[in-house]
Amino acid sequence: MKSIYVSPVDKSKLKSVDNYYEDLNGNKFYLEDGLPDFIYPKELPESDLESIAWYKNNAAVYDDFLPLTFDTFGVNEDEERMKLIKELKLEKNHKVLEIGCGTGRDSEKIANELGENGELYLQDISKEILEIGVKKFAEKSFKPKIEFSLANGYYLPFEDNYFDRVFHFGGLNTFGDIKRAFEEMVRVVKPGGRIVVGDENMPIWLRETEFGKVLMNSNPHYKYHLPLEYLPVEARNVKLEWFIGGVFYFISFDVEIGEPKANIDFEIPGIRGGTHRTRYYGHIEGVDQETVELAKKARGKSGKSMYRWLNETIKNAAKKELEE
Repeated sequence: MKSIYVSPVDKSKLKSVDNYYEDLNGNKFYLEDGLPDFIYPKELPESDLESIAWYKNNAAVYDDFLPLTFDTFGVNEDEERMKLIKELKLEKNHKVLEIGCGTGRDSEKIANELGENGELYLQDISKEILEIGVKKFAEKSFKPKIEFSLANGYYLPFEDNYFDRVFHFGGLNTFGDIKRAFEEMVRVVKPGGRIVVGDENMPIWLRETEFGKVLMNSNPHYKYHLPLEYLPVEARNVKLEWFIGGVFYFISFDVEIGEPKANIDFEIPGIRGGTHRTRYYGHIEGVDQETVELAKKARGKSGKSMYRWLNETIKNAAKKELEE
């Protein structure tokens, strides 16, 4: 099966050479213990470096302590994670990318939903945490093709329009460039594909409660705000929901091409008239109030909408002026 990896620098094709990949501009991406390292840029922002350091220091106990989050809110971890997986609306033959897969707690559930013609690419920026996931998968048997790689979530090393689904949960808040992360997700997913992301967030209506203040004091990640302003214009059928005690969110949406489509050129009935487009683009310089009142009277006498009266009056006056 062909490699779908591309350079995270410029998205150029990669050449496999011994123990590294090389792009058309000579950038090299080495394999470390079998894992291709596509992390870029080499000098990461502070938020990414802090995440890498935290996971390096806590990788060995990560799986031991993570269930405490679910226990705190009295919810079942498997059930809560499956809420996310179900939002992907997976089919057996889907090609899926999980960004920031961690130790594979969601990855295994996704893999179980895919068949032998499916593909699952698992990416993380932490080598220590990803190696735990690799070991877990090596000890079990799954039907789909599975590949692991080290990479930055907002410089993905995958070709355009390849995946049917993109999934991420639990790290988006601290990404160095959230807007670019969404752009990259859209780039690698097919039009008509689906994206599901989520992370911690204390809803605004709970921030002044004791519940909210205590939790945000204990875990500052609850203070992060929703990334709604970073959602791509290609997003359709957007759904936002809180779960895991109401302090984690997930956003799911379908991906289409470009901006939404609408008929903005039909003439709108009424005194104002015009179309949505002409109302936006059809501006002229301001006039004094006496002229405004005269225009209103003339329009009323004509029986036309203001749009039609203005359009015809100005056009006729302009033509006459140009002919003289």
